[in-house]
Amino acid sequence: MQIIFLILLFILGACIGSFLCCSARRLKNHQAKHQPLGKRSVCLSCHYQLKWYDNLPIISWVILKGRCRKCHQKIGLAEFLSEIGTALAFVALGTTINVETAGLLTWLTFISTVLLTTILLFLAIFDGLYGELPTIFLISAIICGFAVLVLKEFSFLTLYPLGELIWQPILSILILGGLYLVLYIISKGKWVGDGDWLLGTAIGLALFSPWLAVITLFVSNTLAFLVMYPKSKKNRHFKIFFGPFLVVAFIIVCSLSNQLLSLIP
Repeated sequence: MQIIFLILLFILGACIGSFLCCSARRLKNHQAKHQPLGKRSVCLSCHYQLKWYDNLPIISWVILKGRCRKCHQKIGLAEFLSEIGTALAFVALGTTINVETAGLLTWLTFISTVLLTTILLFLAIFDGLYGELPTIFLISAIICGFAVLVLKEFSFLTLYPLGELIWQPILSILILGGLYLVLYIISKGKWVGDGDWLLGTAIGLALFSPWLAVITLFVSNTLAFLVMYPKSKKNRHFKIFFGPFLVVAFIIVCSLSNQLLSLIP
């Protein structure tokens, strides 16, 4: 049963990943050119309207070798990465729940976490493509992160003293959201963007634990350094957007939260 559940999550994640990348491009075009958001998908090079069989997540990209069926121009790698990345993210989150023994509260927490992850992945895609974090989606992420926090509070009522249920999420928010806010204020927006602290706040809410927040911060900065350092070394003016790395770190830490917390004395 668990294997079937993970397979379904992979398929669902691939479909949602395709939708998220498409929606990010449409939103940007709508903002820049006031184009309607509801148009069908087209090739960005020749504007060929894609058929349904051109939109099969992962499969179509592989079959077409990452090129348009009509003009044979390369289709952006972002589409493939968003599909496979979202699919793997959903599967990773799926490993945190046992479908045969999970209770209602556990299911509600899992569904809320998946919803939050979906919003965060959209923000990561948009930030990776355009270097921006749309405010309305940041607010949505914070609301969803708060919902995850409330559900976790109920889950932990019998495990932690009341004091810990209060100070742990506060520290988690301060470590991620607070740190990025301070960096933004000190640097006047040169080190981090104005949306990074809101993104960090949403993630800090959902993580609940200050220890997990510290680990997320470490993982995100390590990933950013490993991926972006070679590029920044070639171009000193190359700008690094931290949103995608912070979201990826959240997914990794959230998926391994139980194992990571068990290592903390």
